[in-house]
Amino acid sequence: MSVKSIDELRRIMKSDLCNRCGSCAGLSGGKIVFTDREGRYRPVVVNEPDEAEARRMLTACAGKEFNFPEFRVRFYDNAPEFHTYTGPYFGIYIAYAEDDLVRRTGASGGMLSAILIYLLESGQIDGAVVTGMDEEKPWLTRPYIATTRQQILDAAQSKYIITSVNELLPDIAAFNGRLAYVGLPGQVQSIRKLQAAGDKSVASIKYIFGPFYGNTLHFSSVRSFLKSYKIKDYRNISRLWFRYGEWPGNMRVEMKDGRSVELPKFHANYLIPFHIVRNSLLCTDLSNEFTDISGGDAWAPVYEERGKGFSMVIVRSTEGNRILKEMEQKQLVRLQPLREDEAITMHSHGYDLKKRGAFIRIRFRRMLGLQVPDYGYTVSGFTAGRYLMELLIDALFLLLSTRLARTTAELLPPATIGRLFEKTRTFWKKATYSIKRENLNQ
Repeated sequence: MSVKSIDELRRIMKSDLCNRCGSCAGLSGGKIVFTDREGRYRPVVVNEPDEAEARRMLTACAGKEFNFPEFRVRFYDNAPEFHTYTGPYFGIYIAYAEDDLVRRTGASGGMLSAILIYLLESGQIDGAVVTGMDEEKPWLTRPYIATTRQQILDAAQSKYIITSVNELLPDIAAFNGRLAYVGLPGQVQSIRKLQAAGDKSVASIKYIFGPFYGNTLHFSSVRSFLKSYKIKDYRNISRLWFRYGEWPGNMRVEMKDGRSVELPKFHANYLIPFHIVRNSLLCTDLSNEFTDISGGDAWAPVYEERGKGFSMVIVRSTEGNRILKEMEQKQLVRLQPLREDEAITMHSHGYDLKKRGAFIRIRFRRMLGLQVPDYGYTVSGFTAGRYLMELLIDALFLLLSTRLARTTAELLPPATIGRLFEKTRTFWKKATYSIKRENLNQ
């Protein structure tokens, strides 16, 4: 007896495979909704779809299955370069927006915002699917279609809590014009699956862009951050930033009563092991491989010491290459070519997490009889030391995600635990340097 599509969807929704991309809700016509957005933030079936509707949603779901080699051939068959870690590409650059306001408003070099603004103001698109903060609940994210320069800038910077951009699929389908789309890897992969299936909901999407991706946090991270400052009611938040101020920025929360709290980004990273969404640890796509152009921070001392913000961008498609070259010629962006090995080394920690750690974790889950994603490829050949390192990492994630660990962390001043986290992270990077860098560029 075949399994009903809705039953398969339910299994994914309840498991670590669900990346909360929002496609099932967006395609359901209100039959699937997200509940408890300030808690577990999961899609829930409120009115069961018929088989055809459920099958369409399952087709869009990238949480359980996304065949990297198959979709790479479909969308990037003419890309001249490829590496398993970086994905297909025409070129890799250190870059930043020449417009100082755009550069400062962004999380790093303002590149994604600059690209969207250029496409909009040159008439190549009529709108852009972006994610900002909700005006009514400014502690939560909200996807929307930006049709002005200011609306694009309002959505600038990273959002480290859960977003479900593809809930917006009805608005995307109804939009009269050409759209650019910005999303995280799981969200982008779902759009690519819908495009490959010829689904009318994504017919208006002309370009796809996205940031590099490390992890997503539950909203509990914001609540916990405030509790550490003795602020109990998050509903009094008036503004929330994750990369406020001079690059690399600060986590900053402003309250309606005039209070504000702020912590440097690298110190605020202490929240990650306590509040990480488990699906983040199964994602193998650091650099958003199925975009036209993707971008992330240029993590290297030579750039970090300068401040201002520098991006590393990977141009993947013919159209993406055209757009960036046009912008360079018009002096809208500054580009400096970067070698593949330099790019991989710059994000070696992230590539190790995604292209090594994730595949080891998938093996562990399979051994335990848990659901695992199918990406159509695997990376193997890891040393015994790397397996042992992953066991330790996974044990720490499990331990620190407990209520006791979270409560204990909230008793410490954020500045103290942040500095401790940063020192521990530095020690860990030095101690595991040889294991992580071993054969990294092969």
